[in-house]
Amino acid sequence: MNVKEYIPILSWLPKYNGALLKGDLVAGLTVGVMLIPQGMAYAMLAGMPPIYGLYASMIPLVLYAIFGTSRQLAVGPVAMISLLIAAGVGAITSDADTFVSLAILLALMVGVIQFLMGVFRLGFLVNFLSHPVIAGFTSAAALIIGFSQLKHLLGVNIPRSNHIHEIIGNAFANINAVNVPTLIIGLVAIALILLVKKIKLPIPGPLLAVVFGIGAVYGLGWYEQGVKIVGEVPKGLPDFGIPSLDFESIKTLIPIALTISFISFMESIAVAKAIQSRHKNYKVVPNQELIALGVANIGGAFFQAFPTTGGFSRTAVNDQSGAKTGMASIISAALIALTLLFLTPLFYYLPKAILASVIMVAVFGLIDFKEAKHLWRTDRGDFCMMLATFVGTLALGIEEGIVIGVILSLALIIFRTTQPHTAVLGKIPGRPHYKNIDRFEHLEVREEILIFRFDARLYFANVSYFKETLEEEILQKGKKLELVILDADSMNGMDSSGVHALEEVIGLCKSKEVQFYIVGVKGPIRDIFYRAKIMDKLGEDKFFFRIQHAVDTFDDKPVNDYASYALQTNEEEE
Repeated sequence: MNVKEYIPILSWLPKYNGALLKGDLVAGLTVGVMLIPQGMAYAMLAGMPPIYGLYASMIPLVLYAIFGTSRQLAVGPVAMISLLIAAGVGAITSDADTFVSLAILLALMVGVIQFLMGVFRLGFLVNFLSHPVIAGFTSAAALIIGFSQLKHLLGVNIPRSNHIHEIIGNAFANINAVNVPTLIIGLVAIALILLVKKIKLPIPGPLLAVVFGIGAVYGLGWYEQGVKIVGEVPKGLPDFGIPSLDFESIKTLIPIALTISFISFMESIAVAKAIQSRHKNYKVVPNQELIALGVANIGGAFFQAFPTTGGFSRTAVNDQSGAKTGMASIISAALIALTLLFLTPLFYYLPKAILASVIMVAVFGLIDFKEAKHLWRTDRGDFCMMLATFVGTLALGIEEGIVIGVILSLALIIFRTTQPHTAVLGKIPGRPHYKNIDRFEHLEVREEILIFRFDARLYFANVSYFKETLEEEILQKGKKLELVILDADSMNGMDSSGVHALEEVIGLCKSKEVQFYIVGVKGPIRDIFYRAKIMDKLGEDKFFFRIQHAVDTFDDKPVNDYASYALQTNEEEE
């Protein structure tokens, strides 16, 4: 057993040197400074006191650095997962202490699910969420997240909701109660963050916004004019504690835990692979990433952290700042620890409007206009699926939107496999090659020969479509038809239902006194044919290596002897 596969830090730590430390130190400090306001903001978004965002920015970072395969991925609180926590846990309880307890339990559950998925190599399951569905869900969730911060940006009391129309309606209903200083602080902070991002200052925009907000509230005394501030932030490192393992709570949290497990892994693996493609000196292993994220969440749960994952913006900053290894994340965690030990009193006058502005700028960048335009041009079906997920998430809510996305993804898979592409082929004049007559002009099509291609695995879900389509082509040929050639070159598999369907088509051809040839059968299907006695029922002389060989045989022309290739099998004769 290679220990480095399961503990990737051992692959780079023994070779660690001063040159690597230089890049990691700058990146670690930059991301750590960025993580302080972000962590507090995302904790508030999740419905928890801001201090828990700092707790979630320590232990998970260190554990991922040890077990993760990406050397630049920055793990910690992210907006999407925070909103899912707020939606899932908020539907169960409104009590503050119970909410925190359930959020920490949720981290443990997410960690266990991800760890087990990695151990049993189940990372492929996330493929059931297609990219258009993810884009639609993410864009809608970003709008919900952004508008959910209006109450902090406007300084008014707006009830918690996952429905954007309710949020906007309540905001307009309270428009006369807007706290002007709060709104000014929030808008200036948004402008400041966007300006810093545009001119690419080396100092993180959220940090400058925090400094501005604290200075404005304290210097102008706006906290006395109704500007809501964070207030006292507990000092010290998080205490070790075992999450409350209540069976009823676990049963209630399972749906949201599964949702967060999938969504957080997809977000993390997407950015990890994107960054890895730029470095090429290591490989991101999806199942090990699941194990690493699982361990990070499990470990974090014992130190009062809510669910975490790899984030887009912080990972990009980490990479651009020169991170070479996971040591950058360890340095970021160390900076958070120092903040918890010595700097929390500085955040007393931090306006909640500043944290809201950090969230809003971050999440509105997730709205994927480019993908919508791309899908509209290239695939209207995928565009409709993205739009349906987007509208469903906005209208029904976050969790319901994910369910819609999964159902749409599965429905698309089912539809595309039950009605795959088929083609009738014609010969290129003067060449032994055959192409789709619906795509190419001036092909030679003989009225006594039907050449049919089926571009999919033939199995129980599409056998009816296969038979109906082929039988319809046979009927269209009429009484002049003498030969049907099945081009199986695009068929990658066949089950027992497929075998029965093929036997029925062969029987139909025999009843019409039409010959039936099969061309280009792949090895695994040839093995199935031998086991099902198709070779005996049809005849070994009806199998060919190429379409032209089949046509020449029908025309009684000499054909090179490729029978051994057309009939080769790994099945032993009985």
